[in-house]
Amino acid sequence: MKPKDLMLETYSALTVNKARSSLTILGIVIGIASVIGLVSIGQGAQDSIQSSIESIGSNLLIVQPGAQRGFGFQVSTGRGSAETLSEDDADVIAAQVSNITNVSPEISRRYQVVYSGQNTNTSVIGATEAYPSVHNVQIGDGSFFDQSALSSYSKVAVLGPTTRDDLFGEGADPVGQKIKINNIIFTVIGVAQAKGGSGLSNADDTIYIPITTAERYLSGDKYLSSISVQAADQNVMTIVQADITAVLLDRHHIADEANADFSVINQSDIIAAASSVTGTFTILLAAIAGISLLVGGIGIMNMMLTSVTERTREIGLRKAIGAKASDISAQFLAESVMLTVAGGLIGVALGWIIALLAAHFFSLQTAVTLYSVVLAFGVAALIGIVFGYYPARRAAKLNPIEALRYE
Repeated sequence: MKPKDLMLETYSALTVNKARSSLTILGIVIGIASVIGLVSIGQGAQDSIQSSIESIGSNLLIVQPGAQRGFGFQVSTGRGSAETLSEDDADVIAAQVSNITNVSPEISRRYQVVYSGQNTNTSVIGATEAYPSVHNVQIGDGSFFDQSALSSYSKVAVLGPTTRDDLFGEGADPVGQKIKINNIIFTVIGVAQAKGGSGLSNADDTIYIPITTAERYLSGDKYLSSISVQAADQNVMTIVQADITAVLLDRHHIADEANADFSVINQSDIIAAASSVTGTFTILLAAIAGISLLVGGIGIMNMMLTSVTERTREIGLRKAIGAKASDISAQFLAESVMLTVAGGLIGVALGWIIALLAAHFFSLQTAVTLYSVVLAFGVAALIGIVFGYYPARRAAKLNPIEALRYE
């Protein structure tokens, strides 16, 4: 049978019962759309987490106080709030560790901030003039504080854009205005550019003040929440991490690293761990959606077996006038594949639309990748072949004489 004739016969057979063919295609459409939609949400979540981590700065190592307990990120609940790191530790790291470009000691606490009847609870970070460089903070309006502000314990503040909007209104210019942080008056000298984020990790919902001012007027001590160290490049991050650990162990008089009262977190490790978790999550979503594809494949097999039964006399007549078993098999297999290809094309478009709607109405970051489209469509085509093969072979093996006698 010529390919053109095969396609015409396949189209004619499928359009005889449009309702049954449409319902069978619908199973594949739902499966493909589910796979693409859910995988796009999982991929979007992975991209969002990675960009959020990278937005805090490049080539970063973060030293946090608190005793480490075991491998990786299994640390005590006191990590970040324990009083084991000081500015002297940051100075020693800057002086003794090579292959680094900047060191940023930081104190981070949440406080109530008030301006003219408006108030918000936000993260207040006491930092040095090195903070913008280390954490990729760009100033949109005004300026960041300098060394003179640190030396004079100036009560000045730089607002994140979200904090600015909460206190002054969207797009307002607060430079020169007075705000109260924990009932202490500060003068706004700048507004940072938006970086993006959400919840407690929102870098835009932040206020930056001189670390000396934070120690004197807010925290009341010189203990740090963290020390951010920027490595010269990504290739030396592991070496710098080991050097920081060695320097601080010596400074804190700790012989065994297992008893360290601090932890050094490599940004690359954070990204790898987050990518692993979100990758597993994406695979789980794809597997769940894949079940609907399997159900759709079973629907195709059911339809094709029914079609073989209904067309038994037709098959016998074709064989009686010279049709080969391979011709009969090819026709039924072509019908199965056409059903899945049609469902696949519609499913890809629907999955893309689902991803766009999820991003628009639910503010979810989605990412439809060529890989997910090819994978979903390839699986659908494979299902058409696998689930169409048995009915096709069954049709091809029918005895022509018995088929002609079939009522």
